[in-house]
Amino acid sequence: MTMNNKVAVVTGAASGIGKATAELLAKQGAKVVISDIQEVEGKALADSINSNGGKALFIKADVGNASEMEALIIETVKNFGALHIAVNNAGIGGESNAVADMSIEGWLKVININLNSIFFGMKYQIQAMLNTGGGSIVNISSILGSVGFANAAAYTAAKHGIIGLTQTAALEYAAKNIRINAVGPGFIDTPLLNGLDASLKQQIIALHPIGRLGKSEEVAALIEWLASDAASFVTGSYYAIDGGYLAR
Repeated sequence: MTMNNKVAVVTGAASGIGKATAELLAKQGAKVVISDIQEVEGKALADSINSNGGKALFIKADVGNASEMEALIIETVKNFGALHIAVNNAGIGGESNAVADMSIEGWLKVININLNSIFFGMKYQIQAMLNTGGGSIVNISSILGSVGFANAAAYTAAKHGIIGLTQTAALEYAAKNIRINAVGPGFIDTPLLNGLDASLKQQIIALHPIGRLGKSEEVAALIEWLASDAASFVTGSYYAIDGGYLAR
């Protein structure tokens, strides 16, 4: 197993991409801290991993709160002794409006949960990894980290920001054995899309040349590779996984 003796923390891990990632890292031998605000679902996932021979712990944390992110990393190290892998996955879709019509509150909420949270996470994850001797951080951006999308200004701005933050941190810590990369999923079939009506969902599917939405497990496989020693020469990179969306 590629993750034996590794300790990983995954935010937004109660469902979707985060859940698939936590399950895969545990399957590969990592001790996984599952973090989310969805307590029931998060605990259930930890119980499932533990009952199947893995090792997992649920810690509730609001990624938009810096002190809770700090506490998450402190508790991770306290329970498992170190931190080697961090997957900053938590995020929301947020308000759908044109720029001039978007509420200030809606803008600030998305920027806080989708972008500030990445900074909060890395700030404390990097400190822990420096004590461990290195590590790997994977930040979940989006295809909208490199292109625009009408009526999603805050989401698009936040996801663009994640890429710049990832590249900058990667430069700062490359010589200290900490690799930091970003992943840009296309539209993935997760609970985030549950509110879409059938017609709009078909329009979104049509934007992907491969002809379907992505699967959480497909994104998790890319994240697992980036987090592993197999990607030891990869840092500061942005990997789209989008069924051809950006190639149009």
